Amino acid sequence: MRVGFIGLGSQGAPMARRIVEAGFETTLWARRPESLAPFADTPAEVAGSPAELGAAADLVCLCVVDDGDVGKVGEGVLEGLRPGGFLAVHSTVHPDTCRRLAERAAAQDVTVLDAPVSGGGRAAEQGTLLVMVGGDEKAYDTCRPVFAAYGDPVAHLGPLGSGQVAKLLNNLLFTAQLGLAADTLALGDRLGLDPAALGRLLPRGSSASFALERVVDSGGTLDRIGASAGRLLAKDVRLLTEVAGGSAPGPAGEAARAALRAMGL
Repeated sequence: MRVGFIGLGSQGAPMARRIVEAGFETTLWARRPESLAPFADTPAEVAGSPAELGAAADLVCLCVVDDGDVGKVGEGVLEGLRPGGFLAVHSTVHPDTCRRLAERAAAQDVTVLDAPVSGGGRAAEQGTLLVMVGGDEKAYDTCRPVFAAYGDPVAHLGPLGSGQVAKLLNNLLFTAQLGLAADTLALGDRLGLDPAALGRLLPRGSSASFALERVVDSGGTLDRIGASAGRLLAKDVRLLTEVAGGSAPGPAGEAARAALRAMGL
């Protein structure tokens, strides 16, 4: 399978490199030439446009920032992607964005899969991203070897849009856990415990979580996390609220919104 990849950011770049290293014939496109520089020592080809990349690929993977980028870049890819091709959306967007793109793609016999990922750049480098896939199961089976180059586990969750719903739920829970972890560490400080010692111990106990580790690594507060990832988390909580019909119900939704308020969002 020939693979095209667009979106060479902190997570997308190591994903693309693992595709190349897995032996797939790979073509890249980026708005900024400097994003392509790290691939100069690889066999990856470079396309002059999304359409040119689409024409060189059987599967195109998109790892761009938001719904607008998915729509715009996806339309460009479809100008070149041939019938029988596949387009995988690794971005975290509204499920309806993927469904609209799929309607457009179906007119030329191209299949869209939504396949958002979780884990960050380090997991991408190690090939341990969580890949949550929605869409046609036969298309998933065909594309899975590419996803497995950077993902473990890779899971099919249901029809198109299912992957996005799973990712939004993941980020709702993560945001809630960030807030709970920061509140717990602050309470320990008020009760007279050594914050550094508590931060070393809790991630080794039954309260351990990825969110707790991130808060400890950030000094016990949400300030640094809010500055670096707060807006993306707020976007995902908002998207899930829309998907859920106007509310993110229950304690997880309340805790997530409280965490975002603590980040000033």
